[in-house]
Amino acid sequence: MGLTYIPVTVESLSASGRPIDARFLVDTGAVDCLLPAALLHAAGVESDATDVYELADGRTLELRVGWARLRFMDTVAIAKVAFGPDETEPILGVIAMETAGVTVDPLTNTLRRLTKRSLKKVA
Repeated sequence: MGLTYIPVTVESLSASGRPIDARFLVDTGAVDCLLPAALLHAAGVESDATDVYELADGRTLELRVGWARLRFMDTVAIAKVAFGPDETEPILGVIAMETAGVTVDPLTNTLRRLTKRSLKKVA
C-alpha cells in the first residue's frame, strides 16, 4: 500500500490571516491534523491549548493546538490542528476525514466521499 496525499485549504475560524493551500499526507493512524506552525500562523489559526501526542517512533511530544477550517474534496471540516516544527509534513488525521464524510478506500489508496451518514444509534 502506498502513501495517499490530498490538497487541502486551511483557514482560521475567525477569517483572519489568509487561506493556505497545502499537500497533506492522509494518515488514518493519526487522530488530529498536524501542520508547520508557520503555516498555521500565516492562515491566522490561533493556538489555545497544548496536547501530548505519541509519534510513530514511540516518542511523545507536547504541541500547541488550535482549531481550523479545512476544505477538501468539495467539503468542509472543522478540526483540531497541532502546531508542528517548520519541517513538519502536513498530516490529515482521521477525525477531520470522518467529520467531512470522507473515507479511505484501501483497495485504491484514494479518498472517497460517503454517500450517506448514519444518525441512528449503533447497537
